[in-house]
Amino acid sequence: MHLKAVIIEDEENNRETLQNMLEEFCENITIVGMADSVEDAVSTIKQNKPDVLFLDIEIKSGSGFDVLHQTSHLDYEVIFTTAFDQFAIKAMRFSSLDYLLKPIDLEELQDAVEKAKKIKNQEIYKQQLETLIHNLKQEKPKLNKICLSTADGLDFIDVNTILYCKANGSYTAFVLDGQKEILVSRHLKEYVSLFNDHDFMRVHNSFLVNLNNVEKFVRNDGGYIIMKNGDRVNISRSKKEQFLDAMKSLIGR
Repeated sequence: MHLKAVIIEDEENNRETLQNMLEEFCENITIVGMADSVEDAVSTIKQNKPDVLFLDIEIKSGSGFDVLHQTSHLDYEVIFTTAFDQFAIKAMRFSSLDYLLKPIDLEELQDAVEKAKKIKNQEIYKQQLETLIHNLKQEKPKLNKICLSTADGLDFIDVNTILYCKANGSYTAFVLDGQKEILVSRHLKEYVSLFNDHDFMRVHNSFLVNLNNVEKFVRNDGGYIIMKNGDRVNISRSKKEQFLDAMKSLIGR
């Protein structure tokens, strides 16, 4: 598959470097336009109808997300580029979207281009972008929707419906309100860092719990947690005091 690409970047050196990397090291991709501001980006996208955008988060007269707001009705994939914006990166991870950290690594660039060539379901991809835009409207640092990639496709869920996450080898099982369970091919530790601002706590090597959905703490049998749905979750001895302190803090808000 051949891709038409637009580069949206307000630093001329970065623009030229990315253009050279794409033209020299990435097959079947043509740069059809470049822009350095929100207004120019919107115009360039509408005029050239690219297959993929290389979108800098911080650009003249606004941000890359302003560009998405104004062109989200068009069909394209987005590969975000950023020097470092922790909140934006977390929002992209919540949406399962690709991003490249500057200075851009050639191998990561090539991988991102290959992924863009393979995206087949534009409707699902648009849902990912909508999830990102929705989360970016929320009060920092809370993000309330997450996209989970499964063997069947993508599930878009509200964070507050997650009861707990359970390690299952190299997989993580998300247990949701209503007894639904979603299996994701990522390690539990990835979600420990992702949910660190969302009242989640790793209470055991195998369990990450949503403190807002804890029903009860039982001291018997070494101590364990009862979740909102009645499930019993083990808690490590070394985590008990930290867990109880966290619950007291949550209740006291």
